[in-house]
Amino acid sequence: MKILEANAATARTAVGRYRWTICAMIFAATTINYMDRQMLGLLAPLLQKDIGWTQVQYAQTVMVFTVAYAVGLAIFGRIADRVSTKLVYGSAMAMWSLAAMLHAVAATVPGFAAVRGLLGFGEAANFPVAIRTTATWFPKKERALATGFWNMGATIGGIVAPAFVPIAAVTWGWRATFIAGGATGFIWLAVWLLIYRQPAQHPSVSKEELDYINADRDEVVEQRVSWLSVLKYRETWAFVFGKLLTDPVWWFYLFWLPKWLNESRHIDIGNMGLPLIAIYTMASVGSVAGGWLSSRLMARTNHPNFARKVTMAICAVCVVPIATLSYFQSLWYAVFAVGLAAAAHQGWSANLVTTVGDVFPRRLVGTVVGIGGVAGMVGSFFFSGVIGETLQRTGQYWALFTVGASAYLVALGIIHLLMPRMTPVKLRD
Repeated sequence: MKILEANAATARTAVGRYRWTICAMIFAATTINYMDRQMLGLLAPLLQKDIGWTQVQYAQTVMVFTVAYAVGLAIFGRIADRVSTKLVYGSAMAMWSLAAMLHAVAATVPGFAAVRGLLGFGEAANFPVAIRTTATWFPKKERALATGFWNMGATIGGIVAPAFVPIAAVTWGWRATFIAGGATGFIWLAVWLLIYRQPAQHPSVSKEELDYINADRDEVVEQRVSWLSVLKYRETWAFVFGKLLTDPVWWFYLFWLPKWLNESRHIDIGNMGLPLIAIYTMASVGSVAGGWLSSRLMARTNHPNFARKVTMAICAVCVVPIATLSYFQSLWYAVFAVGLAAAAHQGWSANLVTTVGDVFPRRLVGTVVGIGGVAGMVGSFFFSGVIGETLQRTGQYWALFTVGASAYLVALGIIHLLMPRMTPVKLRD
């Protein structure tokens, strides 16, 4: 047995691992993406004092970001399937990093809304292009693991931002903090432009690794498919409903979690760092664990339908405890329950986006991911309205957490109805 394990390890080493360098670059981009996104919320108290905006104006600024993000998802999702990954990812990083830095010179509410919109539009490219890059660089059996790894950047950004941004703002001021955040993106851009190539053209990719990457390619269909025609496929709608029903829950955590901790658990801003770091640390573990479990099941069964759906079902069940938050007043029970739900969402998300690469040709992956991302943002936009109306009328969060607890099970049921076998799509004329 030890000899077999040693031989397997030697074989994996002989294949090469440069694809994981590309995955690490996607991880870094995703981390920067979420750090830049969270800066506004973390700096809002200072900005409200200096700029003098009202709560309504702040909400409108957030809505501008949401709309711009949705538009960007649709556009970049399509571009990702037609234009060089190197060019699209690099251009998007330059755009949102510049937008992050421009926050430092904004002096009015319309000015902040404008740069926030530019930030949202540019940041929207990250996930469609990342999924396309993953489908290009990884065989099917490793895609969920790779996606889980780089998707962890979202939660790492959620950990780093609360730890770094308040200290930087006190030390340098909020304007310099925005500039520093944007500058990080330009450092990434320089490395990306230096090292990225397609696998077949990359000097660091051995023939063995290239053969490994392409070992399970069955996507040789070349006919052109219009954007609207992608909506003819049930598999597209399975992904759309998965995003529509579950993305709003994640955005609820992202924008309302600090407010909920303050109002329901009486945690002030100065003491909020540790609970938030604990929650996002659990979420980062969930992202990798979800990808790892799915990849293990895939390796044993070679059956994407079983591997993805079993993992997603486990994640859906792990979200359910957030429905009990109103029955327990313990801060650390709340941190555990929300952290578990956030971890489950990340594991769910890693597998949901991987299903697109499992069933669609590579050149359509970005388009489908973009369409699903728009659906997720539409759901988030309207759910934000429901959140505000609910809190305005009742001041209670329990109904919102109950909706979040059930959303994943409902979504999984719809996905299974629309995509019961999860076989590769046969494109129709």
